[in-house]
Amino acid sequence: MAEINNRIDFVYLFDVLDGNPNGDPDAGNLPRVDAETGMGLVTDVCLKRKVRNYVQVAKDLSDGYDIFIKEKAVLNSEIDKAHDDEEVKKAKDKTAAARLFMCKNYYDIRTFGAVMSTGKNAGQVRGPIQFTFARSVDPIATAEHSITRMAVATENEAEKQKGDNRTMGRKATVPYGLYVCHGFISANLAKQTGFSEEDLQLFFEALKNMFDVDRSAARGLMSAQKLIVFRHDSILGNAPANKLFDLVKIKKNTDAAPRSFNDYDVTIDKDSVPNGVTVEELI
Repeated sequence: MAEINNRIDFVYLFDVLDGNPNGDPDAGNLPRVDAETGMGLVTDVCLKRKVRNYVQVAKDLSDGYDIFIKEKAVLNSEIDKAHDDEEVKKAKDKTAAARLFMCKNYYDIRTFGAVMSTGKNAGQVRGPIQFTFARSVDPIATAEHSITRMAVATENEAEKQKGDNRTMGRKATVPYGLYVCHGFISANLAKQTGFSEEDLQLFFEALKNMFDVDRSAARGLMSAQKLIVFRHDSILGNAPANKLFDLVKIKKNTDAAPRSFNDYDVTIDKDSVPNGVTVEELI
């Protein structure tokens, strides 16, 4: 597989319509929000989960594309598999050998890294791809809705309601929000984990399509809208990431509350892209 020899930075835009993109369990699962500014937030962990889910569906856990952090996984059992491998058993440094085994076999480890020092030690891996939290372009207005379920869970509830059998609940949504996430891909760390150009293309494929394989009534309509990639000519990079991100301008084009991606204009100041950096719009 082809090695990655260039540092890469990217800007990822996605939106939500009438859904909860990332509930906060400490706030009754309301959409996450910056309390000072009112901007909506989606955690990096949430986005990585969706990438993992996409790869799991796309590759069906085939060789080299297993997922370490998957639903209901017992992590130490996965680490045990590395120490049961014959090549690892023969190695003088079993922790280092187990670490290489895990990177080779688990896509999310060689992509995002992992701490595998519990149980049979497989060390720690710093992943080449990292996200920031996604932050909404404008403040979000959380809407709460009363909902009714025409059923109850127990016979006792049915007796109390004398057969009416209704359960009331609440559902929180964001009427509309456009979110911006920034990402970083280290060629140096990619070489350490074995993350390849093929893995990178799968990652970009996931960003384009992951919302379509992760639909939920709670999340409403979530859509990938823009993926802008800055590829450097060198491993260490040719410009600071923040300067590149500043070249992407997002402006609202309406005085009304935004309700679609068409209510924003997204432009890239390509004339100011530094030497040694190329920009590409993958979405």
